[in-house]
Amino acid sequence: MTFTESISTCFNKYATFEGTASRSEYWWFMLFLFLAGAAANVISETLGALFTLATILPSLAAACRRLHDTDRSGWWQLIWFVPVIGWIILIVFLVQEGRPNRYSQGLPATV
Repeated sequence: MTFTESISTCFNKYATFEGTASRSEYWWFMLFLFLAGAAANVISETLGALFTLATILPSLAAACRRLHDTDRSGWWQLIWFVPVIGWIILIVFLVQEGRPNRYSQGLPATV
């Protein structure tokens, strides 16, 4: 998935926490958020804060879909609140290669 495709997909799925997101989709979107947020902060701190607030929901949704692609629940994002160790664990989960999972569209969920 290309840079522009991933941005378009993530904003089209603004608050969609179902399904999966490929590694390229997630990381291209995170790169966009970082660059656009930095540019907004250079222009104005208020604009940067507004951009961050406007993109919290799509970034959480994209991370949830990314975790689904690795066959993990989106609730694993909460491990971010555990300093250092939690951050490392979550990043490791997010960079892993996708695998067959229970969250893919059209497949029955397994418990």
